[in-house]
This record gives sequence, structure tokens and C-alpha cells, in this order.
Amino acid sequence: MRILEHRALRGPNYYSRYKAIYMRLAIDELENRPSDQVPGIAAKLLSLIPSINEHRCSVGEPGGFLQRLREGTWAGHLVEHLAIELQNLVGFSVGYGKTVDSYDPGIYSVVYRYRDEATGLAAGEAAVEIAQKLYDSEDVDLGPTIDRLKEVRDANALGPSTGSIINAAKARNIPAYNLTEGTSYTQLGHGVKQRRFQATVTDSSGIIGFSIADSKEWTKQILDDAGIPVPRGQACYSWEEAQSAADWLGWPVVTKPLSGNHGRGVTTNINSLEDLKAGYEAGYAKHETVLVERYTKGEDHRILVIGGKLVAAARRRAAHVTGDGTNTIQQLIDSENADPRRGVGHENLLTQIHVDAQTHRMLEQAGHTLDTVLPKGEIAYLKSTANLSTGGTATDLTDEVHPEVRFTMERVARLVGLDVIGIDLLAENLFVPLDQQSAGIVEVNAGPGFRMHMSPTHGTPRPVGEHVVDMLFPDPTNNGRIPITAITGTNGKTTTTRLTMHILRQAGHSVGMGCTGTVEIDNHVILRGDYSGPAAAQAVLREPTVEHAVLEVARGGIMRRGLGFDECDVGVLLNIASDHLGENDIHTLDELARCKTVVVDSVKKEGGYCVLNADDPLVMEHGTYWARGEIIYFTMNPDNPALAEHLSNHGMVLTVKNGKIVLLKGKVTVEIVEVNDVPIAFEGHAPFNVQNAMAAAAAAISHGVEIDDVRAGLLTFHPTPAQMPGRTNYFEADGVKCLIDYGHNVPALEALEHLVNGLATKRRIGVATAPGNRRDEDLWALGGQLASMCDVLYVYETDARGRKTGETAKLIHRGATHADSSIQVETIMSEQDAVAKAIAEAQEGDFLLLFVDDIEGATERLKGRRFPTQAEIAQG
Repeated sequence: MRILEHRALRGPNYYSRYKAIYMRLAIDELENRPSDQVPGIAAKLLSLIPSINEHRCSVGEPGGFLQRLREGTWAGHLVEHLAIELQNLVGFSVGYGKTVDSYDPGIYSVVYRYRDEATGLAAGEAAVEIAQKLYDSEDVDLGPTIDRLKEVRDANALGPSTGSIINAAKARNIPAYNLTEGTSYTQLGHGVKQRRFQATVTDSSGIIGFSIADSKEWTKQILDDAGIPVPRGQACYSWEEAQSAADWLGWPVVTKPLSGNHGRGVTTNINSLEDLKAGYEAGYAKHETVLVERYTKGEDHRILVIGGKLVAAARRRAAHVTGDGTNTIQQLIDSENADPRRGVGHENLLTQIHVDAQTHRMLEQAGHTLDTVLPKGEIAYLKSTANLSTGGTATDLTDEVHPEVRFTMERVARLVGLDVIGIDLLAENLFVPLDQQSAGIVEVNAGPGFRMHMSPTHGTPRPVGEHVVDMLFPDPTNNGRIPITAITGTNGKTTTTRLTMHILRQAGHSVGMGCTGTVEIDNHVILRGDYSGPAAAQAVLREPTVEHAVLEVARGGIMRRGLGFDECDVGVLLNIASDHLGENDIHTLDELARCKTVVVDSVKKEGGYCVLNADDPLVMEHGTYWARGEIIYFTMNPDNPALAEHLSNHGMVLTVKNGKIVLLKGKVTVEIVEVNDVPIAFEGHAPFNVQNAMAAAAAAISHGVEIDDVRAGLLTFHPTPAQMPGRTNYFEADGVKCLIDYGHNVPALEALEHLVNGLATKRRIGVATAPGNRRDEDLWALGGQLASMCDVLYVYETDARGRKTGETAKLIHRGATHADSSIQVETIMSEQDAVAKAIAEAQEGDFLLLFVDDIEGATERLKGRRFPTQAEIAQG
């Protein structure tokens, strides 16, 4: 078996409403060997992975997939189920998958859901290896595979603190995006409603507060001045100063680096110069300034304050073992590390205890070694700090905090100036005021870890991630989402996208837009290129000023990566016609329709709208079936019989009546604008643009835009290179009419033909091409359509896309001459040369029809150009 393609579909896609992994798999000779021809394969699989019995498959009951294996299915289907179950075995709960054959024998599309992209891809590769071994009757050792997948999982997994915030956001339907690969820098929400955080530091965490927390000396000064108990201490810049400080403070003492976290470089309960020297060097290794403080007796507590409110408190105890009178300390450590709750780093509730120099020092101070057998019940501490990252334990005490202690901790957060703060408090307990016991705040932490509160060793888990999300989004009805309009179809997408953006801007909104050509933020171009896929959605939705997103969605992006969003407020389906057939296993119009309807299938059910073209039979058949939310139809025929029931149910329809674009709802008619006053309608000569105008108006109305604003938008949107670059750009130059458009397929040219015939009075001179990835018959038909629209045609070629140079142009050329032997056709491979030849050929009264990629270049060539008049031509 061979993996031909393997990628993540990161949003709603052709195969699933949810993100999934796509694998194009060649099973080669196994095409002729279904699973029922492999003796005992189901039994071997069950023995290898007993949990595979839970897979119901199409049978619909436990053991269903194993039944399919016994009855006979293909290798791709086995790969699908293995990829799913391997993810489950490493902790990711997934269940969806599907395997479909292709138009190529022995090649299958295997699709399965994932939670973590890297793990999902790795699981697919492992599944192919295991499936091949099962078919070859080879032994399979699952252990190394699971270990590899765990390594991938851990390398890409978010920390527990970041994960808790993201999970809490998702529970409130707030979208979350990782902004930089390899970090926990995360965005919650979209556009102007977004909030960002990194680990547990939010975009509201003050830089001054962060700096205070980073300096233990600064922290102590601020808290001490405010009357909050802190240990006495001194910042030391040399070993000699550290000795003097210990003598001044009185033993025992604590040493710690001036700046640091996770207890790194901290040594406590120092009672001798020898230990002081070791502690000083440990602190100095982390920072050139070392604090020496008076040791405060008491339990180590971590207090978590979020948004000014104490939300969790835990007592931490350093890594330790308790004697049983039989085992050595080393054996007790080994037994403790065998606890399944302990793992590496943050993977489990607790962390493995590692024996290091600090461990040996702690044992030596207590008169022990690793070979000591502790009496039953005696505790040996192995670390000087109680951090969970060094093997410590935590007990939740949130409900025991005294009101005065609570007030003090919340006051500390305000004094330091952090919205999320972890406060390290040494105190005998938390249920009496601090001034009535031995107590002191030894440190405050910006970006504190949440693990000890989310999963304490003992006590009640606290939903601290929810507190962060509630602080960032205090309005429970705010899910951080901005309105998204997604527009798809075979033709008209870019025009409708730009017009929708224009109407929304006219209504006073800041709009982010992505389309073929650019990404624009409030009419400012920030990216150039083909942005009709998920990359545009990412760029727009991350922009902090955007109030509305308007996104063109092309089939290529849907098939390659899925949509760039999980749901939209308005989905627009303009039309479905033959284009790009033969790519990505889309060979028929019905398959293309399913691809396009992914957009309307992603519309949110409550409060969402689908805008559908009632004049397109495929849109009516497929779009209406997949549409979610409320449907708004648009049609050129006000008496369209298919819409009678929709109107009787008070549904909305936009149509043309008595020369006006109107909105119908039930028996109510609302006039919007005269068709002849809409610039892109060309006084009715461009019916396709009338449809685009109705679609954009319907999208705007779906967002609650007033009719007056819709009208203003339609009246002020012009077919110029500035507002509609490359889309029916019409102008006259010295007696020659010119239309520049991007049309590269037959349906697009058919839509333009009525306009061309209405504007042209004499010769029609065309320049055209198409990408080489069209089918031969499509390129031939394109040539035929061009012949019906042009008297003179110059064919060029810029994008062979896998064909031999000149092959695309030759097919278009032959298609044109076959359709009309009288047409004058010439192939000129360069676009610039073809445009130059057409301009040189043009005379007064001629019509130039330029289907080009370089819109600006063609426009510049026509500026100031003088064409010969008929009189000059007659005079020779």
C-alpha cells in the first residue's frame, strides 16, 4: 500500500462537517484481495486491539467492523478503522471515518476524524503499516507504535493550563486558534471580539505587573509597604554578601534567584554555611542576583486569583516518600513513580520524582541516604520546593480560606496589577487570618500553572479555565464571534464578495474580505494572490479591527483544506456549472454540487441564512437539501413557481419586478432599486450581475442592514478596476470599447455574451486563455464559445499546469476554428504580446474583449492610446 496524499482538512469539508484527515491511498494488488481472503484477519486484529470490537461500522452494533472484515472489505477500510482506534489508544476520543473508492482502480479516499493534527497524521501512517502486516500475516508489535504516537502527542500537546482555557472556551462555543506554531499563543474569538493569551498570561496582563512578579525584591517591597506579610530578606551580589545576610537575618534561611519560576534555583531551610554555599550557587546559576531570606515556617500554599477574585487555593507538599519499615528510600521512590498518575512533564496528574543533587542534600540533612530504610510512617522530603513539576503533591483547600485571607490575596492581585496571578504563601493554615499565625508571601507568579487546581492530588478539582474565559468574555451571550458571510459558486463569487463588502462598509461596518486577488481590511489591501480559501479566513478573522468577515470560497480550498471557519452566519450559493471537473476526484456536476454545498451546510442552524439562486436547477436540488438556517432565494423570474410555497410561509425572495430589484416576503413587496441604476447591471445588459447584486443584497439583509443602506451600496458600486478588478471592467478609449474580465470557463463566457452583444457594434477582438488543468473537452468548448463572441481571437498561454507548453492554447485554438471556420484566430504565447497585438489591430468602433490575468497591465496599455478613425483607415 502507498500513501499518495495525506493532509489535514481543518474545517468543514467535502467529507465531513468536522475537521478530518484525508488520505489518498493506493492499495495496489490488494484491490483483488478483500479481507475475507485473508485467513483469520479479524481474529488477529481483535487480539491485537481488543477495543476495536466497539467499532460498529455500517452494521450499527458492537463488533460491526469485525463482521465487515469477515464478510470481506477492502484494505482502505481497515486503514480507516486502525487510524481511528490508534488515536483512541493514545487518549484522543474520535469515532468518525469513511472510505470511498475513486475513479482510479485500487485508489481510495480514506477520511477519519482527528483531535490533534500531528497525531492524526502519524496514526494514519501507522495504520497503513499495521494493515499491510495483517494482510501479509506478519506479527505486529503494537507497543512501539503506541510509544511513537505518544511522543508525537506530547510534542504537540498543549499544556494543561492552556488546554483548560481552550476547553472552557469551546464549551461556550468560542472558537480558538493557535497563532504561532510551537507555542501556546492562542486567540479566542474573531476580529474585533477576539481575546488572546499565552499559557495563562492574557492580553490584559499589564507589563508592569508582569515585571513586578518577575522581580522578587520588587514584589516584596510593594507588598511590605502595603502591610502585607513577607519574609525579611536581602538581595546579594556576592557570596560574601550572602554570608552577611544570613548572619543578619538569623538561621535558617532561604536562597533564591532574583528572577525565576517553577522553584528553579530555590533552596529552603538552610542551617549551615555549607548548605548556604550550595544554595547560593544554585540561585546564582539562574540569576546573578540572589535573594537571601529569613525562613518562614509553615505549609506551602498556592493561591490563584483571576479577575480580582480568589478562585482556587491549594496546599503543596514537596516530593516525599513515607516509610513502611521494609523498603529503602530508593525503593519507595521507585514505587511512587510506578503510580500511573505520575508521568513525564505535564502528561499526567503528577510528575515523576527525579533524584538529583537537591534530593541528596535533603536526605543528608535528615541523616539519610537512598539506602536508608525509613521507619513506618516517617516522611522523607526529597525536594526543597513544593512544585508539582518536581514531583510535589497538591491538596485543594479553596473552601477553607478565611475571608480575611481571601481579601488579602485579592488585594495582592490588585497591588501587583495582574489579572491572573499565582501567590505563593507560607502559612500554618488558611482558615485563620495571617496576622494571627506565622505567615508570609514569598513570591507571586505571572502566568501561573493551573494543574494543581484542575487535578489536585487530594480534594475538589476547580474549573479555573472557565474563570479565565468568563473574565475575558464576561457577557455570557458573547461567544467572541463576528458575522461571517461565505460566498461560493462557479461564477460571480468575486463580484458578489466585493459588493457584499461594499454594502456592509456603506452601512458603517469595518469589514475584512478575502477573494480571488486580495485580502482587504476595511478597503486596504494587506495581501495579494488567490485568497479564495482558508488562508484568507485565517487572515481576516485574526485582524483585531474587523467587525464583519466576507469570504469568497472556491472548490480548491474546500477540497485541499476545508473551510477556514467552523460555521458562518450567511452562506451564499450562486450557481453550479461545469468547471475544474476532473480535479480532486470531482468528475460530475453532482459531485461539484456537493463540494459547493459545504458552504451552506456550514451555516449555523439558529439565526443563520442561506442565500440560494432559484434560477439554477442544481442549486435548487442540492443547495436546498443541504442548507441550514433560513433560506433566502433570489431569482430573475418573479413568478417562479418553485417559490410559491416558500413565499406562502413568509420566506424571503429577491427578484426583478417592473425593472426593479425588490424584496418579497409573504405578500409584502419592498422596492430596493431600479435595475438600470445599478452600475454593474449595465442597464440590464448583464443579467448575471443583476443576480450577483440580488445575492449581495440578500446577504446584507440577512445581517440586518437597512434597505436604504443596501440601496446606497448597490448604487455606488461600479465595474471599475478599483472596485471590481478584473470583473466586467468596461471603459472606452478613443472610440474603442473595451471589456476586461477574468472569465476562463464556458459558463462565465455564456453569461457575458449577452452583455458583449449589447455593447459591441462592429468587430469584436478577443484575447483569452485558460489554465491547463481543465479537461480537453472543456478547453475545446471554451474555444467554441469564444468563437461565438469574437471576430478576431488571440489565444495565449500562461499556466500549463502539467500540460506540455502550447497544448492548452492549441486546444482552445482548434475549438474556436471548429465552431466557426470564418473566425480569425492566432496563437501568441505571451499574454503581453497578445494584448499588444489586439490593441494594434483595433480601430475606431471596434470592441476589445480581454480575458487576461494582468488587469493593471492591460489597463495601463489602453490609457492614452489613440486608435485610427474610419476616415484615417479609408485614406490609408
